[in-house]
Amino acid sequence: MFCWGDGSSGQFGLHFENVSVPIAGNIFSDKVTEIACGEQHTLFLTVDGRILSCGRNSKGQLGRQRNRDSKLPAPVEGLGAVVSVACGQDHSVAVCESGQVYSWGAGGEGQLGITPTTVSKVPRPRPVPIPSPLPITVIQVACGNSHSLALTKGGQVFSWGLNSHGQLGLGKGVPLQPTPALVRSLTGVPVTQVAAGGTHTLALTLPGLVYCCGANRAGQLGLNRVDEKGRFNICAVPALRVLGVSFISCGEAHSAVLTKGGQVFTFGEGSRGQLGHNASANELLPKLVEGMDGLVSQIACGSHHTLVLGSSGQLWAFGSGVKGQLGTGNTEGCLRPTSVLLKRASGGAGTVIHNDMKISVGWNSNFIYTAESSEREQPIGRLDEAKLQKWLTMEQGNTEAQREISLMFSTSSSLVASFTKASEIPQSAGALTVDLEAASQVFDQLLNIPWIRKSVNIEPLVDNICSSAAVIKSPEIFLILPTISLLHEDISVMKMVLALSIVIVEHLNDTAIKTLKDWWSSMEPSIMTKHILMWKNALSFMLRNGLLVTHNPGVKFLLEALKYLHRVSVYANKRAGRTQEVPASTFYVDEINESVILLEDVKLWHFWSTREDTEVTPVIFCRYPFVLNLICKMAIFNIFAHFTKEFHKLAHRLTAVCPSGTFRDNPESPPAPVFQLTLRRPSLIKDTFRQLGAADHDYFQRELVVQFVEDMKLSLVNKRDFFLHVFEELLAPESEMFMYNDTKTLVWFPAKPRVEEKSYFLFGVLCGMALYNHNIVHLPFPLALFKKMVGVKPSLEDLREFDPVVGRSLRYLLEDYTDDDDEENLDMTFTVIWDDLKVELDPKETGKSVTSFNKKQFVDAYVNLAFNRSAEKVFEEFRRGFFKVCDRDVVELFQPEELRGVMVGKEDYDWDTLKQNTVYDGEYHARHPNIVTFWEAFEELTDDQKKSFLLFLTGCDRAPILGMDKIQMKVAILQNSTELHFPESHTCHFLLLLPIYPSKEMLLARLKEACAHNRGFWKD
Repeated sequence: MFCWGDGSSGQFGLHFENVSVPIAGNIFSDKVTEIACGEQHTLFLTVDGRILSCGRNSKGQLGRQRNRDSKLPAPVEGLGAVVSVACGQDHSVAVCESGQVYSWGAGGEGQLGITPTTVSKVPRPRPVPIPSPLPITVIQVACGNSHSLALTKGGQVFSWGLNSHGQLGLGKGVPLQPTPALVRSLTGVPVTQVAAGGTHTLALTLPGLVYCCGANRAGQLGLNRVDEKGRFNICAVPALRVLGVSFISCGEAHSAVLTKGGQVFTFGEGSRGQLGHNASANELLPKLVEGMDGLVSQIACGSHHTLVLGSSGQLWAFGSGVKGQLGTGNTEGCLRPTSVLLKRASGGAGTVIHNDMKISVGWNSNFIYTAESSEREQPIGRLDEAKLQKWLTMEQGNTEAQREISLMFSTSSSLVASFTKASEIPQSAGALTVDLEAASQVFDQLLNIPWIRKSVNIEPLVDNICSSAAVIKSPEIFLILPTISLLHEDISVMKMVLALSIVIVEHLNDTAIKTLKDWWSSMEPSIMTKHILMWKNALSFMLRNGLLVTHNPGVKFLLEALKYLHRVSVYANKRAGRTQEVPASTFYVDEINESVILLEDVKLWHFWSTREDTEVTPVIFCRYPFVLNLICKMAIFNIFAHFTKEFHKLAHRLTAVCPSGTFRDNPESPPAPVFQLTLRRPSLIKDTFRQLGAADHDYFQRELVVQFVEDMKLSLVNKRDFFLHVFEELLAPESEMFMYNDTKTLVWFPAKPRVEEKSYFLFGVLCGMALYNHNIVHLPFPLALFKKMVGVKPSLEDLREFDPVVGRSLRYLLEDYTDDDDEENLDMTFTVIWDDLKVELDPKETGKSVTSFNKKQFVDAYVNLAFNRSAEKVFEEFRRGFFKVCDRDVVELFQPEELRGVMVGKEDYDWDTLKQNTVYDGEYHARHPNIVTFWEAFEELTDDQKKSFLLFLTGCDRAPILGMDKIQMKVAILQNSTELHFPESHTCHFLLLLPIYPSKEMLLARLKEACAHNRGFWKD
């Protein structure tokens, strides 16, 4: 052991005072594992867990009953086996093997942490009460001038003492903390080491980030700024993020960090040269200390000097030397690293410094000594595969395994630490440092084993998160928790999941929420799904159990949490230009169908749409369309349509009983409660457009009645007839309203319209009326149309649907074609042909070349041309017409795929379901010979013929979006018919009138011909 510097109070345990060169001294025979130094006292921790103390004892810092100073080390009584020690200016703290913390010495500023009221001094060790719902072991302590820190095995940090500059990390509202308090800002941060300066604090984390708080007048926090009064809110040190820090140390007003690469960076006060930069200026940012050969293994800061030990045994010092603490043989300071030589007490050659030697530094004194290796507890680190496999292969866990697992789940910091990514490369700002896939897999494995499941209790962890939410700095824990299956169970809803939703929605600070959103948007679909399911399962539980009324605000919090995830999911897909990787249906809560009265919800939606929300605003599910399944959305649409139609009927009745002239529109006669179209079949489009164009737009939302001049009877069948044929004619090439793709399978709005723009407005009205009146129609548009209708931007995938050749080429250009030279010309230009027109995708630069650098711009511009720019005016006319009929807010409840399905139906035919749902009337029943023959004949139809039969039966050849079970066919005998008659149908009732035929062959022939020619289709 060697010591040098200030020994004026006997802090070396030797009978001499200041020593300006390292002197060897065998102070005692006990083997030492750790030395801690205060301003003028020293603690020696021996291999058998005893503490010896020497130096000044004016405040009781030596832990002895008598106040006298002592130049000879003597035991500190009243402690068990000690594993770690730390010294403040005039106080001492020790950690016992049990994890219990003891303190003694000066206590006037609360730095002892032993009682709610401060005590000026305590000469004997007293236990420090660390508040925790679980017996968490403290593994490291650190002391500043008048504050103390404790780090638990679970990665939590506790602080107590003076908070004059914010050094406790407890905020401005705490000037002094007399007993330990959890530093809640570091909740979920896997802290591995704490360091205390005079009045500032640093905390090192498992990924190598450093957090700071406290005095910053000299820049000792490394934040590239000064804070005259100190920094009371903990924050990360951005400049240290990229360095890969492995150890931290603090002086009175300067700091030093050691990197994994063996370099030293210092910052803060430099007036005495303690930064080692050959200057006396302060440094506000971490700066590399140069002039030391080789790599560094240890660093330690004194009050105004710094000691550095090299990996190959060199020792350097820099800073103040007024007490001889630099070991150079004089009392001069040094601005840059100077070599320190160790000599034996008898003189002679220098001593070789061994790898197992350690350095300890006090205010103005130093020790270097051979430390006996000791097994010290470490904070919970990354979960290693060997330990995991050991747990998984145990049939019944032993006490140690149960303790380890319980500890892993005990704090948010320990959970984050267990799954922190192992990376030698420093993480960039905002990077996610935890492996969520690994966490999810491990939790699934562990919690499937009964004895492990019994060992896990995460309720205290969640409680701690909830109480710390407002100040949490790093919210990784909120990404980990939803991957724990325990939180997906009903028993966890009320106490934990609901509490977490309140935290996320109400209490997390803006920075934490922004960070969470960024991380959510980068999550793998499997992890995102687990997040969604946790909130969704909780919401389902509350609805199933009738808690909507009694816990209305709680339901709202769960919906808001889901809303966050839905928004980032949609945003992530938009940003990546990809199809939705997490299906929209993942968010659907089916319990809404049974537990929510949609009519009441629609009324609330309408009522609060024109009012400011207040605390009493109830849950309104229409505001959260992403949780509504298609059945709910269609029901809401139909409620709106029904009430709008009823409103017009009511207006008609009111007008009829009111005096003439009451209504300005038509003072003589009340407006009809329906909108009637009287049409000639040969002039279907012409008559339709003429009557729509002449009608008051308000009429479009009335009940539609269609009458054909050729058959003046009013019938529901006429509506189906009308929509079927009008869309067939409008979308035929002869109408010249649309452009077709190369395969003639899809249409889009033309870049050069051949009909007047008003026609597209009226076409939009017709589309709206079809939806409004529950008619599936023929609309062979790409999904892009329905995206634009609900405010979703079309993508390259939509262009691939409309024009597969162009779409595939652009996809290849964007994703598969690679070239190292960003500026290389790809033999393409921004000049393209669209709808037989030559178009410049970049109007500012004619013939602009496509390069690897601008190829995404080219693809985006091509997609924009196809679906936006080329037909902007005619599409806007179409959209304007559509929303003259349908309520925009209601339509936007639908996903694009859902809107297409509702309007157009789907080609997913389940003919077995059609047969199972069929009912029979009169003489017919399922085993009637003619019915048996009918189904045998039906099986012999081709797929196209079966679709023709569906058209014959329902007026549409596509299945409803909700499936074939929504079609219930009724079969009855065609009265007064013979075998010469064809089958007939009433499409509005899905009624098939089937004559009795003598053979299957005849039935099949008659059925085919009826379907092919729609014989009887228009009968009522």
